[in-house]
Amino acid sequence: MKDYLKSFGKGGIIGLIVTILIIIVAEYLFITGNTNEAIFIGLWAPTLLGFMNYIKLNNIQHKK
Repeated sequence: MKDYLKSFGKGGIIGLIVTILIIIVAEYLFITGNTNEAIFIGLWAPTLLGFMNYIKLNNIQHKK
C-alpha cells in the first residue's frame, strides 16, 4: 500500500485529500438543505481532479 501511495507523490496525495474534503463538505451542505451551495462546491472536486490530470499529462509529455 505504501508503494502505491508513493507513486502519487506528495502533491497528488494532498490533492486527493482536498478532493475528499470537498465532497464531504458538499454532501453536508446538501443534507442540511443548502442545495445550490452544495452543487457549486461539489463541482470543485472534478475540476480539481481534471486540473491534476492535466498537470500530470503535461509533465509526462515534457519528459519525452
